[in-house]
Amino acid sequence: CTCHSQTVIFNYMKFNPYIKDSILISKIGLGAWQLGHDSGWKSMTKTEAVHLVHSALDVGVNFFDTAPNYGHGTGEERLGSALRKVDRSTIVINTKFGHTHTGSLNYSADHIRTSLEGSLKRLQVDYVDSLIIHNPPSAYLDGNKNDHYEILEKLQHEGKIKAYGASLDTYADMKLLMDTTNSKVMETFFNIFHQDTRCGFAQAQKNEVGIIVKIPLDSGWLSGKYNAKSTFTDIRSRWSTKDIEIRAELVTKVKTITGTEVNLAQMAIAFCLAYDAVATVIPGNVDVNQLSSNVKSTDIAITPSILEKLEHFYQSEIKELNLPW
Repeated sequence: CTCHSQTVIFNYMKFNPYIKDSILISKIGLGAWQLGHDSGWKSMTKTEAVHLVHSALDVGVNFFDTAPNYGHGTGEERLGSALRKVDRSTIVINTKFGHTHTGSLNYSADHIRTSLEGSLKRLQVDYVDSLIIHNPPSAYLDGNKNDHYEILEKLQHEGKIKAYGASLDTYADMKLLMDTTNSKVMETFFNIFHQDTRCGFAQAQKNEVGIIVKIPLDSGWLSGKYNAKSTFTDIRSRWSTKDIEIRAELVTKVKTITGTEVNLAQMAIAFCLAYDAVATVIPGNVDVNQLSSNVKSTDIAITPSILEKLEHFYQSEIKELNLPW
């Protein structure tokens, strides 16, 4: 798909195509997980959340990714409040279905419309640009065996969504979704340490599917701020001591490839953006300083040599480790 080679500069930001009938979207998007109250990472007040969204707008960010379960609905509510006076035609909003605002899971096809209506109300909008199934079990991605996609088509026809798809973690799931549905959006787990989904990029481009990259910094590891002695008390406490030691060693090896003088976080985001199939990357911006640093990633051009070395590093040393998320 040659359209993915377009790039437009506005303010500090560069833009890419996303989906049919959509405006171009910022290469750096704002993931809204952290906007919600008691988000599981760093709780944020409503004032801080609104300020972060407005700061994002100021540097040209126009893509916002959210979900009903972010802060038990407060993530969507705060994003809606922050964007209430913004021209709707100038922003792109992606939300999800499956993880509910009460904290439960409900992937039932009968719940899609109810979930979307709740999101629209909290976001204070009449439509979302894309609605994706939120990290479902693989069985839900088969369009030949589920009623979900017929309902999503109806919502698209009604103008309540422009496109639909899924958030997923593996190439196998990407292929299943693209082979059996008319999905035009995928939010994929992709970073230097997790490159399996790269195998689906060519088909995504052929099918004109917009790719949102999630977890580009591997939950902070590719920011370079952690080491083998790091400990975690939040959601990242899932990692064992051995997991931490392995990741610390891998970070050191990445630095030998990219050069210790570069900003590792910016390089890691630039790595994701080096692929034409990627429309936008949503790092976890928890404050304005992180947002500003992440935006600067768009100025980094990774050389073909470095890109090849990072791909080889994954294939030769990381892939067989099956690193836990």
